[in-house]
Amino acid sequence: MTFISPRRYRPRLLNALLAVGAMTVTATAAPGTGHAADTTSFTPAQRQEIVEIMRNALKTDPTILSDAITALRNNANAAQQNAARSALESHRADLLTPAASDAILGNAAGHTTVVEFYDPRCPYCRKVLPDLDRLAKEDRDLRIVEKVIPVLGQNSLIASQALVAAFVQGGQPAYFRMQAAIMNDSVTPTADRMRTLATQSGLNAATLASDMNGPRVTGILQANMELARAIGLDGTPTFVFNARQIIPGAVSYDDLKKAIAQSR
Repeated sequence: MTFISPRRYRPRLLNALLAVGAMTVTATAAPGTGHAADTTSFTPAQRQEIVEIMRNALKTDPTILSDAITALRNNANAAQQNAARSALESHRADLLTPAASDAILGNAAGHTTVVEFYDPRCPYCRKVLPDLDRLAKEDRDLRIVEKVIPVLGQNSLIASQALVAAFVQGGQPAYFRMQAAIMNDSVTPTADRMRTLATQSGLNAATLASDMNGPRVTGILQANMELARAIGLDGTPTFVFNARQIIPGAVSYDDLKKAIAQSR
């Protein structure tokens, strides 16, 4: 789950408190006017006076601050959810129609589509992989579209390039063999290490090394990253269910199954 730092709320929180203080001052100075004061029209001295009023109020009742932060967080979450829904609608076709370069777990013609954005170096992505395999085997109408995105630095980029290069070389069978090798490997990814894993996975290591920095692999990774940014992805893994719901993080098997059922 993604949390927003309270630091992000400080400017809005100050304005909110100033507005509350301004209403208090206005009500005291001109009872019955029924008009809220514009906090941008106060002089620095007036703003300082309002801050002092609110500081004293907070000392008397500290719950004012926690209530204000809660309200701001709820508003931010609501805005984020609205933006996510809009993004999903705008990119519905991209999410429901797998690209030719996408590896697919389960039934490629399934009517329920789960898109997983993942980084092969992400420990949470590694943790959830067995659950995805299990779901794909149990649910005959499910297809899980895998989109590799290197978001954790240079090591992630090398591993991601190798995964996509494996797909380019030998399609889905080669991709899944290379995925198993990379995501169960504890050695730091390097070009030499990727060649070793390619050989162990039955691939042509020299071809894979050449393709890793080629235009096709680069284009596939760029397209995946652009789609991830377009839907507001902020971490891996992130799952999109039938282009209707986004769930970030290492979701449990039961929660994945529940989300799949709800998306149908």
